[in-house]
Formats: sequence, C-alpha cells, structure tokens
Amino acid sequence: MAHAPQIKIRATYMRGGTSKGVFFNLSDLPPSCQAPGKERDALLLRVIGSPDPYEKHTDGMGGATSSTSKTVIVGPAIVDGHDVDYLFGQVAIDKAFVDWSGNCGNLSAAVGPFAIASGLIAKEKIPQNGICTVKIWQSNIKKTIIAHVPITNGEVQETGDFELDGVTFPAAEIQLEFMDPADGEGSMFPTENVVDDLDVPGVGKFKATFINAGIPTIFLNAEDLGYKGTELQSDINADAKALAMFETIRAHGALKMGLIQNLEEAAARQHTPKVAFVGSAKDYKASSGKDVKTADIDLNVRALSMGKLHHAMMGTCAVAIGTAAAVPGTLVNLAAGGGEREVVTFGHPSGTLRVGAKAEKMNGEWTVTKAIMSRSARILMEGFVRVPG
Repeated sequence: MAHAPQIKIRATYMRGGTSKGVFFNLSDLPPSCQAPGKERDALLLRVIGSPDPYEKHTDGMGGATSSTSKTVIVGPAIVDGHDVDYLFGQVAIDKAFVDWSGNCGNLSAAVGPFAIASGLIAKEKIPQNGICTVKIWQSNIKKTIIAHVPITNGEVQETGDFELDGVTFPAAEIQLEFMDPADGEGSMFPTENVVDDLDVPGVGKFKATFINAGIPTIFLNAEDLGYKGTELQSDINADAKALAMFETIRAHGALKMGLIQNLEEAAARQHTPKVAFVGSAKDYKASSGKDVKTADIDLNVRALSMGKLHHAMMGTCAVAIGTAAAVPGTLVNLAAGGGEREVVTFGHPSGTLRVGAKAEKMNGEWTVTKAIMSRSARILMEGFVRVPG
C-alpha cells in the first residue's frame, strides 16, 4: 500500500541560552500552518516527535526535555516599531499538544540572530562591525524584547568567550532587554499582595509570591517544602511523589492567579505558571562539578518546567526572579536578604546567573520598566526538516 511521501520544510536548529529548538521563518511553513490551528500544532508535534510514550523523541528533533522540545516561528513585524514577530510553542513530550501560553526567555536570545541570518532585518540596520539592535514583538505575551546582537564583517558573531552556566562551551554575548516584563493584563502581582497564603488540600499551607513578570511564576520557600534550595535535578526528578506535589501546588497556584477557572484546566496549560522555590545563599556543588560559594550569590532558586526540575534556569523565570527580587517583601527579595536592589545573582542547578531589574511603585502598584540579562546563541544546523506528509 502506497503512503504519502515526506515533505521537507526549511528550518534552523538553534541553541538559545540553555535551551534549543527548531526555528522557522513563517513564510517557509506550509500555507495551512502559517495561521494558528490544529494543522500547525500537528506539524510541530511531528517535527519534535511528540507525543512519545517512550519519552525519548527518537523519531523527531526534540530532546525529550522541556529545554529541548521547543519550536519558534519568526516573521515580519505585526506591530509598528518592531523588526520581527516571534511566536514560541512549547511542545509536550508525552501528550499531543503545543502550549502557546508563554514565552521562552532562553530562545529569545536566538531570535535576533535568526532574524538577521534569515534576511528578516533590513540591511541598513546591520552594521559591518558592532552591535545590531533587534526589536522583537513577543506574540505569546504581547511584549517587546530588545536584543543586542554582535556583528562581525556584516554577519552575526556567534563565537566568543562569554560563559553561561548550563551551556558547555563559550560563545558571543547577547544582551536582552525584556521591556515592561509584567506578563498579561492587570497587576504584576495578580492577588495585589507580594506574599500570600496558599492552601493546597492534601499537601499543606505555604507562603507564596505570585508574580506575572517574564512568565507567570509561583515562588515558595524551600524550607517550607522540606528542601534547602541547593537541590539538583536528580534530587527532585527521581522523586515521583515530589513531582506530583509540585504539580498539585502549580494547579492551585494557577487558580489563585486567575490563569485557569478550574483545577482540571491546569493539565492543558503545562508551560505556565512556573513553580520555583527559593532559599538563602548556601554553598553547593553544581551539576557540572563547579563549587558555588555563598559569597558569590545572593540566594538560591530552583524552578520546575513542564513537570520537571530545570537543569539550569528558564530565561523567563530569571526575569521573574530579578523582578521579584527588586520588590521589597517578596519571598525572593527576603531570601536575598531584603531591602532595595536592582541586580541579583542567584544559584541554580548548573551554576549562577545575574539579572537586573528596577522596580517602582506607581499609583499604589509595583511596576518594572525592564529586566536585563545576558545569554548566548548559535546555529547548530540549518537546512530542511522532514516530516511524513
């Protein structure tokens, strides 16, 4: 019996920060997949290799982790004053759905380089040598990201000596500005409090900071959960009971944040909100074997993504950490020692990360104009991805 042949679609495989994913120019997608809908989702699922009950992504481009089952669509700007439009799709590993509810801060670092290499940036904007500033419209959360991409001899400079914990090799530094990072409509603190009580039936009662910045995030105290804040992936991801606890907490937190209307909806919204737990600065050995010293960090933070502890730190969650640290009284701020601060360095499973944010209180509400951090990115492979027709 004859079967339809594979189709090939121009694509680029890129690393951005501590994540990697398949990047598409919108115009290269099949016409039926250039707009939201079941056909586009089905295509991206097949590209990544999901759903995969074996959780290996053997028959796709995914890497079977939340950091490596990602897709990006970049096209001409749809909002005036921007250079490109950027849409992020987090592909579930063992389920047949693509989550469009949030951004990927790590892959945001690769959007500017991809846009330049793909001819989406006007040539007159690209210096022969220097920095190309790319203004990106992040369509998932309707926010602006400004990427400062290094250029050498008219092309993106990918190699360099900037080291990022969680990434094995050094590369060129790309500075990102997340403008007005409060994610979604309404207050940056959806409950209007910097600390709340979260009652999770069958689990316990916790102090929590709920914030919409970078990505909706629920911050908890590590000690309240029985942790130190220095845990590595194996400490959490090998514990099925702990993962179930975090997912229950996430569902109840999402409900309190107004992101879902009932607990059952949380299963179809795996990408957001994130759950993170914070602890005071303590010595620990990172997953790479690097010794992280108390004197080098302000606090420790561990975050879960798509149901598992992240191997480093999601870029969007780093924005949430920097923003929350800048607001006196949040759990993040208190874990860092309290007071006013515009920069915070935190420990994560792979090492450390520094992020800056300046918070101001206006008309009784906290606002942050932008959060800044540095990442790196490079093209891993380019050409065509093939999927069964």
